[in-house]
Amino acid sequence: MLRSMTGFGRSVREDADWTQTWEIRSVNSRFLDPKWRIPASVRGLETRFERVVRRYATRGRVEVSLILQQRHPSASIELDEERAGAMLDALERLATQRGDVYEPDYSAFLGMSDLWERMDNDDAESLEEQLVAGLVVALEDWNESRATEGQALERDMSARIGQLEVWVEQILERAPEIKEERISQLRERLNQALQDVSQGLSVEIEEGRFLQEVVILADRLDVSEELTRLKAHLDRMRELLATGTDAGRRLDFTLQECFREINTCGNKIQDSCISRLVVDFKNELEKCREQVQNLE
Repeated sequence: MLRSMTGFGRSVREDADWTQTWEIRSVNSRFLDPKWRIPASVRGLETRFERVVRRYATRGRVEVSLILQQRHPSASIELDEERAGAMLDALERLATQRGDVYEPDYSAFLGMSDLWERMDNDDAESLEEQLVAGLVVALEDWNESRATEGQALERDMSARIGQLEVWVEQILERAPEIKEERISQLRERLNQALQDVSQGLSVEIEEGRFLQEVVILADRLDVSEELTRLKAHLDRMRELLATGTDAGRRLDFTLQECFREINTCGNKIQDSCISRLVVDFKNELEKCREQVQNLE
């Protein structure tokens, strides 16, 4: 499914002990770049959380936040005495080394939330699984919003590709006429030169050189190969929109190829009508490229 890189997702889950609120926001980025805002007490789970996120996204700057509240803190809060004691011992050693008198301030521990949320292994494992489940729900909601925007981008891109296909056909129809006009102009110049010869003017015409110029002119005006490749690129864009797999990068590359082919057409055919079509074509390609920057 085609997805935008911008989106929002949220989930709220409650059980007997905890309330968890996940929020996910994302914007465009060349690579997947997760940013975390989670409580220090579960910071150790960040690696596992990131593995879960990578199952749902491949590109974008993704900001993931978690608000975790204990529903009955008075019944289960405990001080991590081992860690607190180690911190006090370290401070006492530092004071002794500096020759200072050490007077511990126990109230400082009240502001260290990670010392007051210690759980036994069973509780920790249970909370970890609940948090992962909550994150998955938020990611699914996030992906749904990205898919909705992706569908809107697909409709817009499809309409633009349709207009590009119309212009390709117009160029394809006009190009042979221009080639014939230019060759006809060259033939008229030749006839004028022959008339000058018949009137005794000093004009020399080399038949071999003339035929060579005709061949060169015809080759310069021939854009059939460019238009064939251009049509193939537009078909490829429709295919990528339909499949949605890694569409952003692939569409960006295909658009670059479209720019290259249409530029060649404009350079080969110096015609006011074709020039206008080429300018319009490139403007539409630029709009497509802006849209593609939003696709995963």
